[in-house]
Amino acid sequence: MNTPSHMLIGAAVFARPLAPATLIAALAGGLAPDMPMFAMVLWATRVVGVPEHEVFSTLFFSETWQSVFAIDHSFFIWGGLLGLAVWRRQIILRAFAGAGLLHALADFLTHHDDARSQFWPVSDWVFQSPVSYWDSRFYGDIFGVFEATLAVTLTALCARGCGNGGSARWFLSLPGLW
Repeated sequence: MNTPSHMLIGAAVFARPLAPATLIAALAGGLAPDMPMFAMVLWATRVVGVPEHEVFSTLFFSETWQSVFAIDHSFFIWGGLLGLAVWRRQIILRAFAGAGLLHALADFLTHHDDARSQFWPVSDWVFQSPVSYWDSRFYGDIFGVFEATLAVTLTALCARGCGNGGSARWFLSLPGLW
């Protein structure tokens, strides 16, 4: 799934109107699993000068990059963090970790050729979903329509849930502008 959709799903599920900081935490949690990838792509293309097509055809699938993705999308890391948040009754951490875990779960279901080892550190097994969020060979064109509709719907629902919070509505619009 595209990162803004992950952010909106996290916000829709974990943001609480009576605790506005949960909106920011959920949006950040939806973003967090992809941050290492963004940093690595920017470093490779802007600092090292690797052509973008080489990054996404070679480096992205390298053992080094895939081992980073296994960590940042690990069900055990995000699930453990969510468990800690629930145990400690930390609503902000719960929103962040819950959104991160939902991100990992959505990617598990929507990545085919670019799937990750999400059971790290227990296993390096990779589930190649029959659905890809981007590859038309695996229903990416159909899923893209679903994802766009979902993003618009979640943005409207979350904005409505923000009540009169103009700044929260503005902040919520950021993933949609991405």
